[in-house]
Amino acid sequence: MNIEVGNIKLIEDAKLFIDGEYVDSHTGETFDTINPATNEKLASVAKADITDTKRAIDIAHRTFESGIWSKMPVEERSKILCKMSDLILEKLDELAYIETMDVGKPISESKGFDIPRSASNFRFFAEMIKYITQEYYEMNNYYSYSQYNPAGVTSLIIPWNLPFMQMTWKASAALAVGNTVVIKPASNTPLSALKLGEIANEAGLPPGVLNIITGSGSVVGTEMSVNPKVKRLSFVGETETGKTVMQNAAKSLTPVSLELGGKSANIIFEDADLDEAVEGSIEAIFRNQGEICLAGSRILVEEKVYQQFLDRFVERVKKIKVGDPLDEETDMGAIVSKDQLGTVEYYVQLGLDEGAKIAYGGERVKEFENGNYYQPTVVYDVDNKMRIAQEEIFGPVAVVIPFKDEQEAIDIANDSIYGLAGVVWTNDLRKAQRVTSAVDSGLLWVNCWYIRDLRTPFGGSKDSGIGREGGKYSFDFYSEIKTITMKK
Repeated sequence: MNIEVGNIKLIEDAKLFIDGEYVDSHTGETFDTINPATNEKLASVAKADITDTKRAIDIAHRTFESGIWSKMPVEERSKILCKMSDLILEKLDELAYIETMDVGKPISESKGFDIPRSASNFRFFAEMIKYITQEYYEMNNYYSYSQYNPAGVTSLIIPWNLPFMQMTWKASAALAVGNTVVIKPASNTPLSALKLGEIANEAGLPPGVLNIITGSGSVVGTEMSVNPKVKRLSFVGETETGKTVMQNAAKSLTPVSLELGGKSANIIFEDADLDEAVEGSIEAIFRNQGEICLAGSRILVEEKVYQQFLDRFVERVKKIKVGDPLDEETDMGAIVSKDQLGTVEYYVQLGLDEGAKIAYGGERVKEFENGNYYQPTVVYDVDNKMRIAQEEIFGPVAVVIPFKDEQEAIDIANDSIYGLAGVVWTNDLRKAQRVTSAVDSGLLWVNCWYIRDLRTPFGGSKDSGIGREGGKYSFDFYSEIKTITMKK
C-alpha cells in the first residue's frame, strides 16, 4: 500500500530491517497500522515472532564480534552518524508526514521539532564521542585510567508517542559508542522507525549494525529483554510494563535504563507572570495531544490567583485549534488509537464521579467523528487524592488543583508515585531554588517547559524510571567501563 502527498511517496508495506535488508517475517504474518485521524489503514507491517527476533539479535551479535563497527576508528563512526543526521534533514518532509499520519500529531510539530531534533540527536552524539574524556589518576608509583568500550548488542524498545525522536535519542548514543542495535518500535507507530534502515544504508552503516523489528511487545519485547546476547536494554513506556521488562532483564543481569510514566506538577505561584504561565501551561499539557510523559498534567495554582489563572487558562484553551494533523494551522491532532481515546474518556468521567468539575471540553470532537479526536479538557477543583490526579492519563486533560502556600505546593507535588518532571512559575529566584530542590523529580523547569540541553542527564525517580541518559550519562550506560592500573 502506498500513500502519496504531493510528489512524496510516504509509505509502503513495511518489512523488518535485518542485516541491512528489508525482509518479511519468516511466517509471512502482518498487522495493520492505522491513521488515528481517520481510523483507516495506512500500511501492512511485518509481524516478527521469537524466531525473527532471535535472528536479529544473533546478527547484531555476530556483527559486533566482527569488529566492523565496534573497532572502527571513532572518527569514521562519527562521519557515518553525521551523514545519517544529514539524511534525516534531507528527508524532513517525508519523515514528518509519516510521523504525523502514524501518530496523529500536528504536522507543525513533526516538521518543526520532532524530525529536526532527531537529526540533532545523531549529530550531537556523533560529535561528542570524539571528545569523550577518560579519567586518569596517579598514586605513588602507579597510575590508573578508565577505558570506555562498547557493551555489545543493545535492545531499544520505543514508545508510540514520539517514535522517531525517542528512537534516534537512544540509537545515536548506542551506535556512537560502537554497539550494534536492535530496535522494536511500538506496534501503533512503526513506520518512521523503519525508515531509519533506509537512512542507515544510504549513510554507509555496515549491515547488521542496526536492526529494526516490528511485532507485539509480549513476544518481540520479551525476547529482546531475556536474550543473554543482549548486553544493554533501554525501554521507554508505561511503568508496569517497565517493571516486567526489568524482571526479564534480571534473568541475564542485563543493565537497564527505564524511562517510564509521569504525572508532573506544574506549580504556579501568585508572583508568577500569569500570561507566561498560561502559555507555558497550555504547551505543557496539550502539546502532542497530551501524549508526553513530561506533560505538566497536574496544574497546581496558589489560591490567591487560582480563579484568575483558571479563567485566563480556559479562555486560552478555547482558542486551541483541533483538526486535521496535516493542516499546518492545527494545534492539536488525533489521539493515537481508539483504545487510548477510550482511556481518556474513562478518566474524565472518573474525575466527575470523584467530584471534580469540567471548565472546558470533556467530549469527543463531533466534526471529526471518524477519527480519534478529543477536546482539550480542563478539570478543576481537583483534590490531589483523586485518581484523576494520581494516575497517568496520557491525553489532553489538565487537572487544576489549588494550594495555600509554598510548603503545601511541595507536599502536593511529591504526593505521587511518579517523579519524572515538574515546572515552577515564579519571579522569586530564592523560592524557585527552594521548590525545585524539594520536589522529587528528575527534571525541573523554572518559567519554561520542555527545554532540553542534550548534555544534561534525563530520567526520573520513583515509578518514573531508573537510570539517566544524555551526554556522558548515555555513554556511561551504553559502555562497558574498564579501569586499568599500571606500575610506573
